[in-house]
Amino acid sequence: MSRLFRDVDGALRCPPGSVVCIGAFDGLHLGHQALVRHTVARARALGLPAVALSFEPLPREFFAPAAPPPRLLLPRAKAEGLFRLGADQVGLLRFDRRLSALGAEDFVDAVLRRRLGAREVWVGPEFRFGRARGGDLALLRRLGGEFGFAAGEIEPVLVDGERVSSTRIREALQAGAFERAARLLGRRYAIGGRVVRGQQLGRTLGFPTANLRLASKTPALSGIYATRVHGIAETPWPSVSSLGTRPTVDGVEPLLEAHLFDFAGDLYGRRIEVEFVAKLRDELKFPDLPALTAQMHRDAEQARHMLAPEQAPARPCAGFSPQAAQR
Repeated sequence: MSRLFRDVDGALRCPPGSVVCIGAFDGLHLGHQALVRHTVARARALGLPAVALSFEPLPREFFAPAAPPPRLLLPRAKAEGLFRLGADQVGLLRFDRRLSALGAEDFVDAVLRRRLGAREVWVGPEFRFGRARGGDLALLRRLGGEFGFAAGEIEPVLVDGERVSSTRIREALQAGAFERAARLLGRRYAIGGRVVRGQQLGRTLGFPTANLRLASKTPALSGIYATRVHGIAETPWPSVSSLGTRPTVDGVEPLLEAHLFDFAGDLYGRRIEVEFVAKLRDELKFPDLPALTAQMHRDAEQARHMLAPEQAPARPCAGFSPQAAQR
């Protein structure tokens, strides 16, 4: 049986019972980590599997398809992170019209009781679920008394006197406050993916780049950045990166393009992670390619100065796991 599942319907996955935690888990920040680790500890104490339950797309993406909110973590990276934290099974339930219409009581019956055989259910502060967000901890506890499971809420995780949240992290990233974001995440923010062949426009301008495609998700930041690329050598490789739609060449799809300084080699097929260090400027539309190229030289020089001497940090965890393309 696969450890990852997507469907509400189906046979009981955990016949002996399970310990379940539920959340959006966008970013897998310190609060999410505390919830999952607590769930795993309770599961080990009871000799039961630990199940991390989430949704894809996220409910806020489903309800705003024309203008989806910024995303910290793609589905693959989220599942991999939940498994690394100790979850035995991960549910990324398909959040569609049917699931969005499911009332909180029906969700508990269908998913927690019949699909997972929950013995304990753990949530974070202010957790709500079900149609019109009608379910809360009080409902979980009441239904748990009927279905034979206990429900609880972990204490909030505070950083700088405030509760850690994905909203605070998005705000920090959008402001270029990467140290603040790292304190909330418990790691440096990075976007990761596998390098594949692209159009190679950057190479014709003297700036070959490794491009990361974001799988139609809206990233939480945009602009030009001083970055470090992990996965190339034993230490992070200094670089300058652009994250945006490339308005000078009439681009539409958001791309992350990382130019590695003084690098000569083939990156195709290599999985890399681009760690964001500092924001240099916003993305701009230039009148022509020579003007763009001149600014790229200035950006590269500024990034080199900011990253020297290179101080290699601890290896980050990727915020995204999209496909990447070198061009």
